Amino acid sequence: MAAPLGVCVIALSSRHPEEGGVYVWTKLAFGDFAGFVTGWSYWMSNLPYFPAVLYFAAGNALYAGGPRWTALSTSAPYFIAASLAGLAVATVVNVVGIEIGKWLSNVGAIARWLATALLIGIGVAALSRLGSATAFTARALVPGTHFKDVVFWSTIAFALTGLESASFLGDEIRDARRTVPRAILVSIPIIVAIYLAGTVSVLIALPAAEVTSLQGIVQAIARAEARIGVSGLSPVAAVLVTVTALGSVGAWLASVARIPFVAGLDRYLPEGFARIHPRWGTPWVALVSQALITAVFVFLGQAGTSVRGAYDALVSMTIIWYFIPFLYLFAAAIKLRAEAKVPGFWIPGGALGVAVLGAVGLATTLVSIVLSLLPPDEEPHKALAVVKVVGLTVAMLGIGVFVYAKGKLPARG
Repeated sequence: MAAPLGVCVIALSSRHPEEGGVYVWTKLAFGDFAGFVTGWSYWMSNLPYFPAVLYFAAGNALYAGGPRWTALSTSAPYFIAASLAGLAVATVVNVVGIEIGKWLSNVGAIARWLATALLIGIGVAALSRLGSATAFTARALVPGTHFKDVVFWSTIAFALTGLESASFLGDEIRDARRTVPRAILVSIPIIVAIYLAGTVSVLIALPAAEVTSLQGIVQAIARAEARIGVSGLSPVAAVLVTVTALGSVGAWLASVARIPFVAGLDRYLPEGFARIHPRWGTPWVALVSQALITAVFVFLGQAGTSVRGAYDALVSMTIIWYFIPFLYLFAAAIKLRAEAKVPGFWIPGGALGVAVLGAVGLATTLVSIVLSLLPPDEEPHKALAVVKVVGLTVAMLGIGVFVYAKGKLPARG
C-alpha cells in the first residue's frame, strides 16, 4: 500500500498542492459529488479513529503506574474518561494555533522515536542474552492464509497509509508542491523499516500468540525487561507510547479539520465550518465540532461490548471509512495521470507507473474494506459487532448524501 499511495500522492500533490488534498483531487477528476463523498468519508473516518488511538494511549498509560493501574485495563469508565481528556488536550492546542499545536505533534514524534529505540534496544538485548521468544523459521515468515491472518491484512494496509494527510495543509506548508512529495519519498523507507524492526523486537520479547493490539508494545518491553533482569523501562515506555498516541491525535486533528473547513467554503456544510478564529487564525468551528462528534463515538464504540471489543470495532470502522476516499484517490490519480508535468519535478514511474500502482492500490483498498467487515475471533458478540460497523457505515454515508443534497438546494432555486 505504501508504494502505490506514495506515488499517487506525489503525482497529485505536485500538480495540485492547494489546501484540501484528496477532496480537491477527487473533485477535479470526478466532480462535486465525488469530491464531497471523499471529503466527508475521510473526515468521518477520524471520528472512530481518534477514540481508537486514545484507547490505545489509555491502555498503555496504565503500565506507567504498575499493577494497581493495570487493574483498570478492563474498566470501560476509565477508558472513556481518559479518551475524553486526551481529546480535549489535542483540540485546545490546535484551536490556539498550528504554531502551538505543532508542538504536540513534534513531542509525539520525538516520543515515537524514543519508544521505537527502546523497543528495538531491549529486543536486541533479550535476543543476545536469552534468545527469541518466537521461532523465526522460514515457514513462519511466510504470510499466513488462515482466516484470522487474512483479516489482519487490512490492518497492515492501514498501517502503511497516512502519506496523503500533509496535502490537506497545502496552503500552510512552505513550497508544498515540492515539500510534500520530497517528504513522502524520504518517509516511506523509514516507515517500513521501523515497522519491521519494531515487529521483530516485539516477537523476540513475546510469543506471537500473546501479543495484543491494544497494549502489545509495552507488554513486550515489560516481558523483555523481566527476562533480562532489569527494571524501570516499562513505565518509561508507557509514557512514551502514550505521548506518541496523543501526538498522532493532535496531528490528525489539525490536518483533517481542514476538510470540513474547505467543504464549508463550498457551501455543502454550514458556513460556520469555514469560520476562522479572529485571534489564532484557525478553523476553530471545524476543530471543535470534530471533537464533539468524536466524543460521541467514544460512547458508541463502547456500547454493548468490552474494552477490547470497543477498540476492535473502532478500528474496523476507521479502516472502512478511511479507505472509501482511497478508492477515489487512486481512481483520480489514474484519470489525471496525463496532466502536464511540473517543470523540474520527477514523478516515479511517470504516467505508466501511476496507472499501474494506482490499479494495485485500488485493488488493495477494495480487499481491505471487505476484510474489515469481519469481526475478530476474540469478539464474543460477533453479530452485534458486524451490525455496529455496517450500520454506522451506512448511516455515515446516508447523512453525507443528505448533507450534500441539502447544500445543493439553494443552487436549484
